[in-house]
Amino acid sequence: MRPAASRRFAVVGVPGNRRVAFFQRALRTAGLPEARVVPWLDVLRGRAAFSAGETVRIDSPGEDPEVDRLLRGVEDPSRVEGTGRWYARFTEAVRELADSVRAAGGTLLDDPDELAVLFDKRLCHERLTAAGVAVPPSPTSGAAAPAVRGWDDVRAVLAEPGYRRAFVKLAHGSSASGVLAVEFAGGGRIRATTSVERTPDGKLFNSLRLRRYTAEPEIAAIVDALAPDGLHIERWLPKAVQHGRAADLRVVVVAGRATHAVVRTSRSPLTNLHLGGLRGDLAEARAAVRAAGRSWRDDVLGLCERTAGRFPGTLCVGVDLLPATGWRRFAVGEVNAFGDLLPGLTGLPGSGSEGLDTYAAQVAAVHPHHEEPPCTQPLPAGPVRPA
Repeated sequence: MRPAASRRFAVVGVPGNRRVAFFQRALRTAGLPEARVVPWLDVLRGRAAFSAGETVRIDSPGEDPEVDRLLRGVEDPSRVEGTGRWYARFTEAVRELADSVRAAGGTLLDDPDELAVLFDKRLCHERLTAAGVAVPPSPTSGAAAPAVRGWDDVRAVLAEPGYRRAFVKLAHGSSASGVLAVEFAGGGRIRATTSVERTPDGKLFNSLRLRRYTAEPEIAAIVDALAPDGLHIERWLPKAVQHGRAADLRVVVVAGRATHAVVRTSRSPLTNLHLGGLRGDLAEARAAVRAAGRSWRDDVLGLCERTAGRFPGTLCVGVDLLPATGWRRFAVGEVNAFGDLLPGLTGLPGSGSEGLDTYAAQVAAVHPHHEEPPCTQPLPAGPVRPA
């Protein structure tokens, strides 16, 4: 059980970042002092210190080029490569940070061992599978699974029954970075849809514009370049649709309770909002679930809460839920440690977070007598190479 939290917060984040700003707003509106900001740069350079009685929240180290350089070892933050190095340095830094917080007598809202699982898709799928949570079938989940060494290994998986359409993902990637939706198009033809832009000299960049590659040597070159960072392959499950667009859900779970949900729709295999995905109609999704004879409370929100329950030491996670065609079955695609950046989204009816944004819901979970109105600031995109 997590120790009782102090009213004094510290947040490990990027000073001036929108995530930190949203959390500070939640504290102010709740009548609490603003959090002391501990810069990720100080953490990575060994200069971070914590005080007795502080409640410490770990936030994303993203959107800071210098932090990204220290974690990934690349000069351009829009580059795709380096996630294996990012993972090793991030998890090491979080464990050292946790030791410092505990030594000072503080309270940590994010468990370092759980973060290590959340940021490895293979380990996360293994944990969920062991708990009986439905996930897309994968030949690469778990620490004992064979490593994907390159395109030849991926192509061998694609030749297996049920894998003619598959997602190839960076094991430690986020925001669809390095994800390829690969499928055989018939007649031996193959294609891959991805946000990866490959330059003539072989460098890989994230882009806001999705690309479709149809030349196998080019697809192979991308996969081979990403493989050293670690790859995860999973079966491409046909999704439910809303108004002719593929649909999935991001459900935020705070302190074990599903508080916020958004439908994401797209005409492409990738529904991420920064890649052209659109917010869908949540009421229509609920109605479709009920029309399919399923329970929104049990089969959707309950599944997400059971998923979050596998990470009891982490206050907040964002669950990506994949509804199958017809909204009759559901699988968990990913669980995101920093999946709460949904500005303007207020709590679900009956969640206890009505009228609160995701940050206010977290403050209320730690200090239940406080409330906050929703944050309505726009959501800009992170660093990408211009399309």
